[in-house]
Amino acid sequence: MGFHPNTHESILIFVRDGLNSNCVGGLEKDGRMADEYNRSDSNGAYRLLGLRNRNQAFNPVTRPNLYFPLYVNPKNLAVSTKQDDSFTDEVWPDTPDGTKTCWTWGKEKVAKEGDLLIAEESRGEWRVYRKDYLNKDGETAKTMAKSLWTDKEITNDYGRSSVKELFGKAVMDFPKSPALLEKLIKIGSNDGDIVLDFFAGSSSTAHALMNINATEGSNRKFIMVQLPESTPEGSTARSEGYKTISDLSKERIRRAGKKILSGQCHSNWNQDVGFRVLKVDTSNMQDVYYRPDYIVQKDLLSAVDNTKSDRTSEDLLFQVLVDWGIDLTLPIRREVVQGKTIFFVDDNALAACFDAGVTEDLVKYLAGLHPLRIVFRDNGFVSDAVKINVEQIFRELSPGTDVKAI
Repeated sequence: MGFHPNTHESILIFVRDGLNSNCVGGLEKDGRMADEYNRSDSNGAYRLLGLRNRNQAFNPVTRPNLYFPLYVNPKNLAVSTKQDDSFTDEVWPDTPDGTKTCWTWGKEKVAKEGDLLIAEESRGEWRVYRKDYLNKDGETAKTMAKSLWTDKEITNDYGRSSVKELFGKAVMDFPKSPALLEKLIKIGSNDGDIVLDFFAGSSSTAHALMNINATEGSNRKFIMVQLPESTPEGSTARSEGYKTISDLSKERIRRAGKKILSGQCHSNWNQDVGFRVLKVDTSNMQDVYYRPDYIVQKDLLSAVDNTKSDRTSEDLLFQVLVDWGIDLTLPIRREVVQGKTIFFVDDNALAACFDAGVTEDLVKYLAGLHPLRIVFRDNGFVSDAVKINVEQIFRELSPGTDVKAI
């Protein structure tokens, strides 16, 4: 008996609400399924589906409202529920051997959407069909995902080659194929959704998602989570300068975005391939372990600044965004005003200054901009008097602003 390596993967999919049609969607028809749409008119490619219900459990007894005659216009093959001088030929939903079944549409639907119906003559009898278009309302017809996927482009071999195409070398041994993840993203999300990958690896998921956006003109977003796990000693990734898998992941997203932008993109796509890197860390604030009666005078010097010495203004800014529940992906603009660095988040959603030596003139200038929220460093004011006056200044000049100091 020869050795046969396993080349398949098992994928477990579950949904919170299986009855909600928005939880699991279909995949766009392509290849052989798209070839079935072998007719066309001014509305595009279509296929014909019989209007007669082939399930004999549906019959005049069980569905009497679906058993009625239709009338065909022999000149243009149009169909109607009413007989007149044009619609002359009567058709019932019966089988060739005379078994009575019924239509899949009721009279009201036929009257409303009768332009989708067409008749064809076969062996001296009329048969009624409905047109099923490949593209409807700007979207390609979809089919539910099968339980077994055998497409060659979804294997790990294809995933490895996609990484090699970006880096010039296979810096990951068993990356998921972007084509596989594209399928999963399509059946599990819609335009505007956020896709989270808690075990990002080389961020094949982000690569796949950007491919979908560029192709469909959609605006899905991603969150990739990856521990700074060290790449193996002696590995191709390590020799290329990637010390951790997260380093490799970030570079994968950069290169994939650049490659996608260089290709053909959907005209409605916003071409956003940017991303922000956030790292989990301890609080920016100094740790205090003692009750007031246990603190001696020499300890007071360490409490002058309540933030840790190794934290940057950007660290403090993102802490504020999290505390206030502000979207971390909003645009951030940095300006220098009166010699101090000011961050503006989404224009006026938030203004922040974490520099020392903030003057009353600067406070008045910022109040004149009427931001929704503003935050300063607690010990960042030039004097205690300025610190005390901040809330009063905003109360007078911009009463709608929420003022905070950290």
